[in-house]
Amino acid sequence: MPLKNSLLLLLTATVWGIAFVAQSVGMDYVGGFTFNAARSLIGSAVLVPLIFVFGQKNNSGDPSSDTSVSPSQNRKDLIAGGIICGIFLCLASNFQQFGIKYTTVGKAGFITACYIVIVPVLGLFLGKKCSKLIWAAVAMALVGLYLLCITDGFSVGKGDMLVLICAFLFSAHILVIDYFSPKTDGIKLSCIQFLTCGILSSIPALIFEHPDFSSILAAWKPVLYAGVMSCGVGYTLQVIGQKNMNPTVASLILSLESCISVLAGWIILGQRLSTKEILGCVIMFAAIILAQLPQKNTP
Repeated sequence: MPLKNSLLLLLTATVWGIAFVAQSVGMDYVGGFTFNAARSLIGSAVLVPLIFVFGQKNNSGDPSSDTSVSPSQNRKDLIAGGIICGIFLCLASNFQQFGIKYTTVGKAGFITACYIVIVPVLGLFLGKKCSKLIWAAVAMALVGLYLLCITDGFSVGKGDMLVLICAFLFSAHILVIDYFSPKTDGIKLSCIQFLTCGILSSIPALIFEHPDFSSILAAWKPVLYAGVMSCGVGYTLQVIGQKNMNPTVASLILSLESCISVLAGWIILGQRLSTKEILGCVIMFAAIILAQLPQKNTP
């Protein structure tokens, strides 16, 4: 697996893990749709200058670009990919946001991270086969996530179902990015997906939450971090890092956000880890290392 891509996805997981703090604090001031709309629109706006700065460089000679594809087709792939990614991102992020309100953080973390299992299962229907080594890593990651996140009895409630739907939507989002990222510019794709997500989230926000500028201004710190770092930086790194990488391995690395969120709480907020949680982190990192070991390519 490309080391550069792996490091980019690890950095993405770090940004997302820390963003859980911003997401939690932001909900104290604004509703879920409003928060997601604001962060997505900010994320899209942040990427506009980058498109102008790096646009000419990408156009002048991207070795991964297919010169046999016409500019018109490239634009169609970019727009279609950005809109489709934005739709899945909007649905997944809002299901997660409201699901967390009705369940515990431990359950939500575990259920959301189930996308590391859902991705290879869905990938089988798309002809993407995985080696036994990766399946073993998936099993290890599940064990690690269970030890890390589950702190009480597991039951299926309203919030659990919402977050489970979120996990399936994030799985589809990963597979859609895997399809479009080799065909388009990663920064432009990310910009369009955030604009789409922001616009779609704004509609229910205006209808059901009636946000006012003062409440959004009161939440400027968490919204700004979630918009600039989690959206603008994090998801763009995901799009670039996933290019030419097995989506199952990508989902394994991205699932480290669960570990990093707990570690961030320990380091930044002084929250202590139990022996079980530390063991979960160790198993999760072992799973990532296992997935990176050399293996035979599968068709």
